[in-house]
Formats: sequence, structure tokens, C-alpha cells
Amino acid sequence: MSIVVQKYGGSSVADPGKLKKVAERVMRTKTAGYDVVVVVSAMGGTTDELLELAKTISLNPDRRELDMLLSAGERISMALLSMAIRELGGDAISFTGSQSGIITNDRHIDARIIEVRPFRILDELARGKIVVVAGYQGVSYRREITTLGRGGSDTTAVALAAALGADWCEICSDVDGVYTADPRVVPQARRISHLSYEETQELAEAGAKVLNAQAVEFAKERGIAIYARATSSPLPGKDPSADGTVVRKFGPRSAGSVVGVASEKEVILIQCHDVDQLLSVTDRFGVPGKQLHVITTGSDQDGISMVISKENIHQTPKLRAGLEAIPAHWHDTAGAVSVIGTGITASHERIRQGSQILRQLNVSNFGIATSSFRITWLIERERVDEVVQNFHRTFIESGNPVVP
Repeated sequence: MSIVVQKYGGSSVADPGKLKKVAERVMRTKTAGYDVVVVVSAMGGTTDELLELAKTISLNPDRRELDMLLSAGERISMALLSMAIRELGGDAISFTGSQSGIITNDRHIDARIIEVRPFRILDELARGKIVVVAGYQGVSYRREITTLGRGGSDTTAVALAAALGADWCEICSDVDGVYTADPRVVPQARRISHLSYEETQELAEAGAKVLNAQAVEFAKERGIAIYARATSSPLPGKDPSADGTVVRKFGPRSAGSVVGVASEKEVILIQCHDVDQLLSVTDRFGVPGKQLHVITTGSDQDGISMVISKENIHQTPKLRAGLEAIPAHWHDTAGAVSVIGTGITASHERIRQGSQILRQLNVSNFGIATSSFRITWLIERERVDEVVQNFHRTFIESGNPVVP
């Protein structure tokens, strides 16, 4: 039979009632004639609760011990869902990330998958079982339990879909796809029927609560189509984009089209004159930079500015102490707003438009960063939602492509 991989997020498995609804949907998929592999996140809020619990014990928790703690959330979900499927007459078995053959590098908290050996999953599928896998986790080549970072269950699902040769990978949550902006901030935001891998990855990197960036990278490498859908939706039909978002390789949109506006409030701006020392300190604490701006002119103005996400910092007091010793300046007042689209930097028109909006709103602009698909403005944190609303109105509700 054809294999389908389904991933259910924390909001979809947040309580016993929701778990039972997921079990019913999994059973419908099995009845439709598919072999089913289900990847689950921790029950809604569990990971945050475990992090807070760790911080009551230590302000600088060891990253290895954090992995041992945080990986427990998904194990709870996988066992409960397997029980719920069995109550409906299905034959289910649950596996941890290591039991599923998810092999990662030797980095804790934000490990990367380097290989998938799904032999046990294939054996159980051959026996007609539904396999439920704990997302977000794996095992390093040193046999250490590792976790994949925020949104890592998406990566687990896509990696398994690639390794198993699945027909598709379905990412199910409490929303019916990817939107042009966060609907809680922009009520006029609308669902996007299809996205390219590159657009989706940039949305994720820019702070949109959509698919995990590493998962999209994996899907792009292996050519896996991702269906982002609501858990309450029916199974995908002939046109999966009719009630969800399809992510796969698409032809380019019109140059300069803005497909979405994303934001991130919880970012830190670090500035330092000594580039090597700053990078050494952030590497020591395993903190990846989102944006780097290095100036090397041979003057006393040389230095580096780095933007990092707060969610990537787990040893804040030690990190700050290390930075103060350089010294480096720590700014905790900024947020980031990004516009994403194909060919968005082919001309500078979108940069000028966005910067003009900030001036009209009298919003401080601390810096601009770009890629082929994204423009990001670093601004005052308390003004982020206001800027998102104005950018959406200009670039999406009334915007036209800019053809260079």
C-alpha cells in the first residue's frame, strides 16, 4: 500500500478529547487504503511547562539534560494516541525518535537530522500496523538523546516521508493552512493556496508560525510535497490546495510579489567591535545568529551586529556574562518585521516602500537585512503589530508586483 505521513501539532493533541479526534482521522486514513505513519508533538504547552520547570531548578540548565527532559513531552503524546487508536479498533504501536531510526548530529537542543533508518517502522507497517512516532527528537551517533529545536516535529515528519517514499506529508494544526499574516494581528489575512519551498522557508525564518524551516529544507532536497491543513479538515482530495496550503516546487510568481508578512518580537540585538570574540562566545553557548552585519573598513567603526531569537537562548545569565567580558552591548528592545516573496529584492522599490511606511508612522528603524526572497526591518518591539498591519495593507491588500 501507499504510505502517508501525518503530523499533528501540540494544539491538535492538547487534551484527551482532541487526541480522540486525531485518532478518528488517522483511522479514516487507514480505512482509505493507506499505510499510516503519524508524528506527534507534545500536548499543547507541555514543552514550555517543562522549560519553566527546568528554570526553577537552574537558570543555566545543561543542554544535554534539557534534551532528556524536553523529549518526554512527545513520548506522552505518542503513547496516548496509540492507546486512542487501539480503542477504535486500530492496531497501533508507538516509537520514540531513536526507535524510529532518526539519527542526528551531536548537538543538543537544536540538532540536525543526518540520516533516517526506518527499519522498525517498515517492519511494523508490513504487519499492517499504524506507527505513531514521537516528533522533535532523535539520537546522535554517540547514542545521546537529542531534540531538533522549535517546530522540530515538522522536520521529523518530512524526514520520515522522504525515507519511506511516502505519497505525501500532511502537517495538521488548528489552522487551515498558511496565511498572508498572523490572522490574530491582521483580520484581513487570507489563506495562501500554494507556496514554493523558498517562500515557505523564508516565512519560517522570519518568525511566521508556519512550517519549520529545516523541515522545508528537507522537503526541497527530497522533492516531498507538504500539505498544511487543519486537523478538522477532510483527507486531501484531488486539489489539496482547496482547503489548505500546498508547499512544493512551483514556477516563479511575478517578480516583486509579496506573498506574506511575518514578524518576530522576541529578538535580541548584540553589537560588538571584536567579531572573532563575539562569534566565539555565541558558539560556546550554541546560539545561532539570525542576521549578521559585519563592518571591516579598517577604522574604529568596525564591528559586528548580530540578531538572535530569544527562544534559541537557554543559558541567558552565562551568555550575558560572556558577552559583557568582551565587551558586547545587549539590546532587548527590538522586533523584526519581514515581507517575503519571489524576486523581492530584484529592485529596491520594496525596501523604499517599507522604509517610507516606517517614517510615516514615526517608527525607529535599527537596520535592514535582505535575501533573494525576504526584506527584514529591525524596529521598536512595541510597534511590531502596527507595522505588520500597515505592511499587509500596502504590500498585499493593495499591492502590485514590482517588475524591475
